[in-house]
Amino acid sequence: MYKLEIELKRGHNLAIRDRGGTSDPYVKFKLGGKEVFKSKTIHKNLNPVWDEKTTLVLDTLSEPLYIKVFDYDFGLQDDFMGSAYLHLESLEQQRTIPITLPLKDPHLPDEDLGSLELNVTLTPKESPLEERRDSMTMLLRRSWKRSTKQQSTRLSELHRKSQLWRGIVSIALIEGRNLTPMDPNGLSDPYARFRLGHQKYKSKTVPKTLNPQWREQFDLHLYEETGEVLEITVWDRDTGRRDDFIGRCQLDLSTLAKEQTHHLELPLEETRGYVVLLVTLTASTHVSIADLSVTPLDDPQEYSEILRRYGAMKSFSKMKDVGIVQVKVMRAEGLMAADVTGKSDPFCVLELNNDRLQTHTVYKNLNPEWNKVFTFNVKDIHSVLEVTVFDEDRDRSADFLGKIAIPLLRVRNGEQKGYALKNKQLTGPTKGLLFLEIDVIYNKVKAAFRTIAPAEQKYIEEEQKVSKQLLQQNFNRVKRCIMVLLSYGTYINSCFEWESAQRSLISFVLFVVIVWNFELYMLPFALLLLLIWNYFFSLSRDPSDASVEAMFEWEDEEEDKDDKESEPKGFMDKLYAIQDVFISVQNALDEVASFEERVKNTINWTVPFLSWLAITALCFATILLYLIPLRYLVLAWGINKFTKKLRDPYMIDNNELLDFLSRVPSDVQVMQYRELKVEPGQSPNKRRRTNLS
Repeated sequence: MYKLEIELKRGHNLAIRDRGGTSDPYVKFKLGGKEVFKSKTIHKNLNPVWDEKTTLVLDTLSEPLYIKVFDYDFGLQDDFMGSAYLHLESLEQQRTIPITLPLKDPHLPDEDLGSLELNVTLTPKESPLEERRDSMTMLLRRSWKRSTKQQSTRLSELHRKSQLWRGIVSIALIEGRNLTPMDPNGLSDPYARFRLGHQKYKSKTVPKTLNPQWREQFDLHLYEETGEVLEITVWDRDTGRRDDFIGRCQLDLSTLAKEQTHHLELPLEETRGYVVLLVTLTASTHVSIADLSVTPLDDPQEYSEILRRYGAMKSFSKMKDVGIVQVKVMRAEGLMAADVTGKSDPFCVLELNNDRLQTHTVYKNLNPEWNKVFTFNVKDIHSVLEVTVFDEDRDRSADFLGKIAIPLLRVRNGEQKGYALKNKQLTGPTKGLLFLEIDVIYNKVKAAFRTIAPAEQKYIEEEQKVSKQLLQQNFNRVKRCIMVLLSYGTYINSCFEWESAQRSLISFVLFVVIVWNFELYMLPFALLLLLIWNYFFSLSRDPSDASVEAMFEWEDEEEDKDDKESEPKGFMDKLYAIQDVFISVQNALDEVASFEERVKNTINWTVPFLSWLAITALCFATILLYLIPLRYLVLAWGINKFTKKLRDPYMIDNNELLDFLSRVPSDVQVMQYRELKVEPGQSPNKRRRTNLS
């Protein structure tokens, strides 16, 4: 028997794995294929200092200690940064030995991934009898020193290891505003620290600003003994010296309503500035893990009250309160096994714009039952409900198991349905079915007015990365649109060339008649006729036809990542230099293709609500242009545009047409929102709510 004491000191020149040219490294130690120790994560640092110690008990020295370094990615798979072996047989015993281990990648042996600095001490262990005697002596000697604080700490540690928390605090750190300058240049390099009991979190540093945009999301747990006061401090990063304190604030979580996302602006104490957060308390034992027979929409009295609140008589009151959506998360079947035991510890995260709620975890189960009810306020009927299933992992970030995206306008109220889970990109299937029952009640007039207003910004979004596959896909989409325009141009040119005498003659007569009799009101009227024509055509087909799906193939989730990792290190600097350019081109191609696809999908009745709204607007425009001379309409438009800022200096300038088109799904979104076919043996039972009347 041997005792191995390890002190993990620091890392030197570790590999870059994040866009900003840094990494968030942590270290794992494995012995005999089993993880024996994991370090803390050092954020945004290629030369991290851990200064952590651990002690291992060894039966033999023949097994080498396997050391792996990873880059932490929230919600994603952590990136590999290198590994090394420590051969224990070669260590000198009963002496502390400093060791520097160079990190290597087995697939790229020539790549320099930095090194780790350790101190190790190997000593023979005492016999079990002597050890037990010494332990009893030490225990008796120290028993009188135990205090209430130590007992509380051990209890907290016990809770943390067994995950006996009573609630989850989901925090989205959005931004800071008007912070105090701490540097000679009148700016600061601010970062934020959070503390809830024994749990801590540190944000990234945003350089040279008094209004940092952090946009980070993380979760903390509530334990019985830790209290419910969240402490927040803001610091200024100072290289080479001690960081400067900017300000602090506290948040009493007991004052917040459960199962609801709160938008908070917390002022810093004794200094200027604010910290802006989104805070949600979920999965708490104080909120019943719902008895599904007692929900707001199943209670006849409450249901009638909600119908009145969003009825036609309330169309012009509280315009931002468009509706309500109730989601019953029933169960899942056949989930992917994420643990080595062949099981998973699944939980669900529901997101509607910036609202984020979460179920409790069902441990060691591939067919979990949550039976949880969530209610969201609907601010935009064109929002998409995203439900993601994760596997809880105590040692690192949660593992992804599957995801679905459901546009609210596609919901059929009262229907219990099984949704086939998809991958992270929502382009292909993964294992498992998720059973939900969703009810949406909204006011159509409020929804129509909201459609031509700017959409709500989503604060926390996944960081975009360069993707060769996505770049090629967007290029093909733009090419396809251009080819359609060229084909129309070729057809019109053929009429000029008289390739077909009959077709050219008909075109000539139509051209003369239309030009001779054209009035401006005929333009929206022609678009109105096109929408009506496509409405009757859409009745005989699925609005999201198979031609959209044919444009996309299921993608291998790791293909792009493998290509990037296979690049020689000599090209890394060039890769990061052109990365932003690639993302800009990629997004520009996506914008161009999406604009054309949104116009097409409006005409094709892909979203009937939006097509009906377009018909209403075109009818109104046709009547206005027919009854009122154009000069008066242009004059009214000009007066409105020139006086808008005078009437409301803080009004956000917007384009109603572009805001409308932003609600129409592109072909990519149509494919993502399409439900996968469920095998006949997996079809869930459907039920409808009985008529309350």
